Amino acid sequence: MTAKLRLATPDDLDRLEPMVASFHAIEGIDSDAAHRRAALAPLLDGSPHACVYMIGPARAPVGSIALCFGWSIEHGGLDVFVDEFFIREAVRGRGMGTEVLASLLPELERNGVAAVHLEVDADNDRAAALYGAFGFKRRDKYRLMTRKAGPID
Repeated sequence: MTAKLRLATPDDLDRLEPMVASFHAIEGIDSDAAHRRAALAPLLDGSPHACVYMIGPARAPVGSIALCFGWSIEHGGLDVFVDEFFIREAVRGRGMGTEVLASLLPELERNGVAAVHLEVDADNDRAAALYGAFGFKRRDKYRLMTRKAGPID
């Protein structure tokens, strides 16, 4: 099996949403199908702010990676946040995550991306080791903070 990447389209929504649901379940993210579909649809329709790549065979993808684009003064230009990276449990450990990063990261750099960011669960040593092998470093001086839209709790 190969970790071939292809840009997801609206036709992929029914394959992609269950993978996102699985990722959310693993990570303890509270979401429902309607929320996930509404969040994914603009990305599949060609939003300039983010995209999703399907991983594996077109008819039976085994994962996905969502990239969100921004701009960083600190890093000197276009930056990307890996929002979600998922490989189905049944095919993990076969080097597909390595394959994805090995092909995707140089392509992003060739296209002007100055920095790539991601979060990894503090207890997920396996993922942290994978990302570390590709030069991702923990930024101990900083902590990621999030504010959701709406009233302050």
